Amino acid sequence: MSGTITGKVAAGATAAVTSAVENVARTATSLTAAGGFVPREVYESSTQITRSYYLGHHASALNKMRQTISNVGLIIECRDFRVPICSWNPLLERSLAASAAGERSRIIVYTKHDLGPPSGNFSKETSIEGYTNGRYQSGKDMVKTLKKYHKNSYTTKDVMFLGTSAGARSRNDAPNNDKHLLESIKRIAREADSLTGMRAMVVGMPNSGKSTLLNRLRAKGMGLPKAAQTGATPGVTRKIGTPVRIIAGESADDPSSAGLGEGVFIMDTPGVFIPYVSDPEDMLRLALVGCVKDGVIPSVTVADYLLYHLNLVDPKLYTRKFDLGKPTNDVHEFLRAVATRTGKLRKGSELNLENAADWVVQAWRRGDLGRFALERVTEETLAQAVEKAREPTVSISQARKREKEQRKVAQQMKWAGITAPPGGSVA
Repeated sequence: MSGTITGKVAAGATAAVTSAVENVARTATSLTAAGGFVPREVYESSTQITRSYYLGHHASALNKMRQTISNVGLIIECRDFRVPICSWNPLLERSLAASAAGERSRIIVYTKHDLGPPSGNFSKETSIEGYTNGRYQSGKDMVKTLKKYHKNSYTTKDVMFLGTSAGARSRNDAPNNDKHLLESIKRIAREADSLTGMRAMVVGMPNSGKSTLLNRLRAKGMGLPKAAQTGATPGVTRKIGTPVRIIAGESADDPSSAGLGEGVFIMDTPGVFIPYVSDPEDMLRLALVGCVKDGVIPSVTVADYLLYHLNLVDPKLYTRKFDLGKPTNDVHEFLRAVATRTGKLRKGSELNLENAADWVVQAWRRGDLGRFALERVTEETLAQAVEKAREPTVSISQARKREKEQRKVAQQMKWAGITAPPGGSVA
């Protein structure tokens, strides 16, 4: 299955996507009422947005994981807390799943918890409209719902929520830390009770925090420097790493080490993307948090999607920062203010909106433009995700062929005067 995204495909979609962004912005701006600002309630994603980031090294890494999995007793899967549903990769789960209880355990780690929404104990700085009016969930509600969902899985031994660094968010809304995760890993290793110790593998979507987590566990468990290269962009890790020890083996001087054998070793792996993302807005979510390499989707489009959320959460997050007199649904007006404030200029003092878009997206990723999740976590949305995950995996070429056939059938039905069924599905 080849899903490599070529520069030609991404560039070919740029013009259509940019045009769609301009149309959406103009439509939304026209909704501004005489007495106040009306944000877009729905984001109209262009169907021309690139719908995959499944690269060649993703496929080869997945094949290598399948070959190695028989020696692995624990899977640690990283998911981004800001997109807890989108950053779940069903392809990874199906490929590495255990066939029976006790065969292979799993720990789900929701990373970047400190960049997600606050717990609900709002201060003056975090009392923002999107939470108080119910549009967005508190971090506490998200954690509670996710823990309840994972509780019924026989292979998922634990669920953790970690910040971007060992000391991130030490307030009461941090449910876990590195020490808790290490204790959970030790407990699973003792249950295995192998003389040779236990091998673990950390997996997840690109840029979900796998290598960073490995380094933190090694530092906390062994007091050793980092063993995996990290970076702010996806694709830093391109092959499965050599197992590194994160927990020491049994020692006569340490009774608590009994049952650990030679210790716990963990392997870093490349991020593996989904071969095809059916919902264009899911692709935008993944691009905004950095699971997709910058440039695959035009930066102005990603910035427009960020603006959409900022307006729903609280427009003051950007109007004050960039000296905008009032909120706007027009991404170009927004980026002109960002470019002016941050000095993003071309030769001749022309405003560089693309650079401004890159800058503002990076600022949000650091937590400097509000901290919120991009999708709602409920029993219903989780059930929908599970149902969707049962669908057969298709490549981007197969998906395009299917969509083309559906459009053709829809056009034929239109000519015949036949109304499409609810939702527009004609498959």
